[in-house]
Parts: sequence; C-alpha cells; structure tokens
Amino acid sequence: MTISTRKRVLGGFLAASVFVALAGCASPPPETDATEEPGGGAAAVEGYKPCLVSDDGGFNDKSFNQSALEGMERAADELGVEMIEVESASANDYAPNLENLVAEGCTLIVSVGFKLSADTVASAKANPEISYAIIDDWADNEGDTDADGKPTFDGETDAPNIKPLMFDTVQAAYLGGYAAAAWSAQSGANKVGTVGGIPIPPVTIFMDGFVDGVAKYNEDKGANVATVGWDVAAQQGSMTGGFAANDTAKQAMQGVLDQGADVLLPVGGPIYQSARDAIADSGADTVILGVDSDLAVVDPTVADIVLVSIMKRIDQAVYEATMAAATGDFDVAPYVGTLENEGVGLSGFGAFESQLPDGLVEELAALQEQIISGELEVTSPSSP
Repeated sequence: MTISTRKRVLGGFLAASVFVALAGCASPPPETDATEEPGGGAAAVEGYKPCLVSDDGGFNDKSFNQSALEGMERAADELGVEMIEVESASANDYAPNLENLVAEGCTLIVSVGFKLSADTVASAKANPEISYAIIDDWADNEGDTDADGKPTFDGETDAPNIKPLMFDTVQAAYLGGYAAAAWSAQSGANKVGTVGGIPIPPVTIFMDGFVDGVAKYNEDKGANVATVGWDVAAQQGSMTGGFAANDTAKQAMQGVLDQGADVLLPVGGPIYQSARDAIADSGADTVILGVDSDLAVVDPTVADIVLVSIMKRIDQAVYEATMAAATGDFDVAPYVGTLENEGVGLSGFGAFESQLPDGLVEELAALQEQIISGELEVTSPSSP
C-alpha cells in the first residue's frame, strides 16, 4: 500500500476528466456552492481532513480510481486543506488502509468501489464520529433483494455515517451500445462485443446497457448487428477475472475479436490496455469504447482507437461530497448519477466525429431526452 499526504494550494487545479455533452444537452453540472473566504477559497471547518482509499486497481487506472482522486484533489485545492490518499495493492490492504486513515485523523473517508464495502462498513461502525462515502455500493450488506432477486436498498446503510455514491450507468451505456451498433453497421461488420473484469454490478451494468442499446439500434433501423461477450438475460459472459491488464485479459479480448467484432467494450479500468494490445496484434480494424472517464483524454496513446467513452462522473460526485462534508454537516442521503443530473453520459467522439453515420449524434440526443423524460425505460438488474 502507498500513502500520499499533500497540502493543497487554493485554485489552479482542474480535474483532467472532461465531460462533453451531446448536441442539444445541458451544460456540465454546476459546482457546489460554498461559503467564500476573502482569499477566494471555500471555507472548511477547523481540522477538516478528507481522505481517499483506492481499490486494487490503483490511482493510475485511467478510470474510476483516478477519477475519484481528481475529484477530491479539486475539492482540497479549493478548500486549502490537507488530503490523504492511500492506494490498495490488493484486497488484503483494504482494512489496514482504512485503519491507517482513521489513525491519521481523517474526518471524511471515501472508499473507491464495491469491493471495499464490507471493510468500509466495519470501519464506519467502529468510528461513528467520522463521515464516510463509498462509490458504487449501497453499503447495505444484509442481502436484501426484491421479488426478482435484484439487490435492493432499504433506505438505510449498515452504518448511519456512510453516504452511497451510485450511478445508473446503464443509461449512458445504452447510448454507447447504440453508437457502437451504428458504427459496426456502417463498416459492414455488423458485430460488436464486450468483455468485463469481474461480474459485479458496477461492471455488468455497463454490459447490460451496451447490449440493450445495440438491440434498440436494430429495432429502429431494421438492422441485424450481433453482440458477443454478454447475455443480459442469463447475466453471464466473457470476464477476465480481474482488473489487471495481463495475458488473461488479452486472451479474453482476442476471443471477442476472433468472432468478428469491430467494436469492443472492455469494462474494468486498466483492461482496456489488453484490448489495445489484442487489437494491435491481430491487425484488426477495431475501435473500443472507454468507461468511467473520457479515455481518449486521460490516455491519449489510445485516442486513435477510442470511438467514444461511457462516462460516470465519479470526480464530480467525490468533489461534491468532499465540499459538503467540509461544512461539518454531512448529508448521508444517497447520490445517484443519471443522464438527467449529468452524473453519467457520453463523451465526445474525438477523432471519429467526422466519420460517424449521418444523423447519429442527433439520434443519440433524442434517445437521451426520451430516457430522461421516462418515455424510454432503460434499466438493468444492477441499476441502483
């Protein structure tokens, strides 16, 4: 594990993630209001110390851990406070890392990811005076489910000092699937694919939306674009077994490429690198979709193969939670990012914008408005 402590100066830092709205959509979400001091920075209660713990993907994953870090860095800069970030090398680090943050005097601890849930709940119960937030989990580990077996949230976390930061990513992934199908139909391949890291809700929700978005394109266009790698009904498909970019992940990507897919959605932080390597080795004319952050921006080395990214504004959610906790009056009500509040969405198409099928951007904007209005219901077994 690695602990980094830093004193942030006021202003100057902007999160690297760039949210590009679709044509006709609203501008990015406004920054949270905060009491201003004479120097221009937002005020924080005395002794406020926000802290962040990654999952085993690490802060350089070009994805959700990095996005969370950027959000807290931005808030700490504006507040002029010290923050601590601690990186987990494996699941064995989660509990010790949380204990270390408590010992360091953290007043807000944000856990990045579903996999830290049990350890975060245990830490929060043991330290009721500390505010906690967790990304991609309700922190409700009692196993509550609805009639269909879908995990549900009863309105209370297992500890009263935890704020869930959730994202209905299926909405944005649906748009991504539609775009992928349009691209593949235009190329003549008529086949797209997806590979996940591990079968947990924050991963499979992307895959569900992607597959359903392809189906919507087929329905609207009378097309026959096939999807490989994920079965929504069975909730089963191609998985790498982790979030590491390794030979196993590369082989999983190659398995989808071998079936003729010319658009690939790798869901699991760094595993996009394995997709890149498999594409390079095969010589296939294949593009990928990024997840969580605008991948073409955070990793320009793959910009030439990133068609578009399915984004979840983890940076904004962490920023707002960090700013809110700074007042000493932390609201633990769950946050759910949607298309409507711009907590999720599509990035721009970058280098591929001039090559898109005619009318695609307008079609995506219309679909987005239908989802927001409720005219088009888009959901997943993993929806929050």
